[in-house]
Amino acid sequence: MIAIIDYGMGNLYSVSKALERMNVEYTISNDIDVLNEASGYILPGVGSFKDAMSILNETGLAQFVKDIAESEKPLLGICLGMQLLFEQSEENGLAKGLSLLPGNVVKIPEDAGEEKLKVPHMGWNDLTIKNESPLLENLETNFAYFVHSYYVKSEEAEVILATAPYGVDVPAVVGRGNVFGTQFHPEKSSGLGLSILQNFIKMVEGEKR
Repeated sequence: MIAIIDYGMGNLYSVSKALERMNVEYTISNDIDVLNEASGYILPGVGSFKDAMSILNETGLAQFVKDIAESEKPLLGICLGMQLLFEQSEENGLAKGLSLLPGNVVKIPEDAGEEKLKVPHMGWNDLTIKNESPLLENLETNFAYFVHSYYVKSEEAEVILATAPYGVDVPAVVGRGNVFGTQFHPEKSSGLGLSILQNFIKMVEGEKR
């Protein structure tokens, strides 16, 4: 079973509907006892990094997510949920993240060379694969749907699995060990998103066995 971690700032409906379409057993909960029964986890997220971390810390879910990483059960962060996996963000003032992956979250620059960018980065963009990962196997397309104003900067290239060009190379898929994240919304990204979710489900099923 996959658990969608509900901390009040997630795109729960679209994620859960995607799992339903794939006939995947799931639960949505903020109850740690219920969450403990799952074999894999999705950490969704929309809104402010600082507010999200405040809620996660207050509810004890921040420590729970860190425990997931230690347990080696697969974890997938989506959009803001991906950014929360990193060390800190400058959004609305500096805030510490979960520090499961190395790097910081910064604002997308509106000026990138001669190009004037619209922020937020919104719409379809193509991915460039940087590192092999089971999450990226057998992708149907390279196009994903993004909506975000901040992006991850990391000095450790091995955690950047795929990027998307938007003035800067935006880390679009990240991961190390059992911890993964997508800056885009896989549940809204057609064939590519379906492939990524299916690959994640395979990892969860492998962990369960």
